[in-house]
Amino acid sequence: MSAPVVRRIAAAEFAVVVADWPMARARRAEIDAHFARLKRDRPKLWNGKVLVARDVELVGDRLTGHAFETDFASFQWWLGTGFPDPAIRNIFGMAAVRGADGGFLLGVMGGHTANAGSVYFPAGTPDPGDVTSGRLDLAGSVVRELKEETGLEAAALVAEPGWTVVFDGPRVALMRTFLADETCAALLGRARAYIAADPGAELADVIAVRRIGDLPPAAPAFVRAFLESRLS
Repeated sequence: MSAPVVRRIAAAEFAVVVADWPMARARRAEIDAHFARLKRDRPKLWNGKVLVARDVELVGDRLTGHAFETDFASFQWWLGTGFPDPAIRNIFGMAAVRGADGGFLLGVMGGHTANAGSVYFPAGTPDPGDVTSGRLDLAGSVVRELKEETGLEAAALVAEPGWTVVFDGPRVALMRTFLADETCAALLGRARAYIAADPGAELADVIAVRRIGDLPPAAPAFVRAFLESRLS
């Protein structure tokens, strides 16, 4: 797989359509068996609905495409078996909160989650709750995930205009940067208190990254590529 590509864009517009995913139908038995194995290790996984994308195109400073619903089991099988349908993309928004001292906050995923141990910005795979008037509301998804995972309110932060998009094979990560007037230490303290008070917290911890050398190996390539573009 080629190295991630980082771009600044003004907008991301995905129309939500009703669509069939032939791969999910054709490989149903394998998908169900794969998800059963995942649930043995992480019983709290739930086979709800998520959104994946197709027809993704970058034209000028606008990213466009179509999104459609599938089940989480099919999505996880596609992720775990090397992305066998090359037409599909995993589109998701991430909240890149930057402290007043220049560092970025990242979450460490809890052991009960599908991405246990991974280190990345507050984020989530889009689901039907992120659809507004037939469009995928990535900006709203980012605000919601930031609040749910860390307790931090986007309204108390300053959002940079537009997005930074990182193309990493079939993964398309859209980072919205939020600037805080508090230091990373203060933000970490508040987020950790919030996580500790929530018995079902998605995150096991939050960390601050002020230089690339601070980034743990468990961070995916698209997170590293974004931070290299911002911390260099």
